[in-house]
Amino acid sequence: MQGYISSVEPMGLVDGPGLRYVVFMQGCKLRCLYCHNPETWQMTEDKKMTSEELFQKIKRYKNYYTNGGVTFSGGEPLLQKDFLIDILKKCQAEKIHTALDTAGVGVGGYEEILKYVDLIILDIKAVDEQNYQTITGSNMAEFNKFLDVAIKMNKDFWLRSVIVPGLNDTKEYILALKKYISKIPNVLKVELLPYHLYGVDKYKELNIKYPLEKTPPMDLDKIKELEKYL
Repeated sequence: MQGYISSVEPMGLVDGPGLRYVVFMQGCKLRCLYCHNPETWQMTEDKKMTSEELFQKIKRYKNYYTNGGVTFSGGEPLLQKDFLIDILKKCQAEKIHTALDTAGVGVGGYEEILKYVDLIILDIKAVDEQNYQTITGSNMAEFNKFLDVAIKMNKDFWLRSVIVPGLNDTKEYILALKKYISKIPNVLKVELLPYHLYGVDKYKELNIKYPLEKTPPMDLDKIKELEKYL
């Protein structure tokens, strides 16, 4: 079983609880205006790895996973359904906590995938169809399908929403977000992530036009103010 792996971070501290081995997988259908990982959009042959190779790398750090585990991020890990299921099974057999960092836009098989996921870190791009299409270039149908399955399976959630100046940095958006997520059970944490410019140089290297080139980074004090409305 082979998958497309962009990179790994053996000692991640922000992508799930505790110390984590973070696997950034390749492939994504969305083209979010603020994406900072454009190098993960396509699955490239030089990034192939077998699930056993990856598992051995993950297992090597198992002793450090007190209150932590492994997080599969991207790109969009749900696009590599069979590979993801295989590596998740291996991790769960070793009693390694598994988290899925996702936008919820894959190719189905969500019930089988989520059997082996302890925590879903879900990226909320927008709370209505129009803004979702503006931000991602896609509609909400697949996201809604994934979310429905996850709720029915009673999974735990961390929810994240990127806040961008001039796009969604308003009290009105935060109140709409609050109303939207109030219908999602088992939410353990909600994070407002400030928009940053860390990915700009990647676009230059890949010769891709950066969609938000005139947008400044998000003011952290304003993020704190917006958090109060949650």
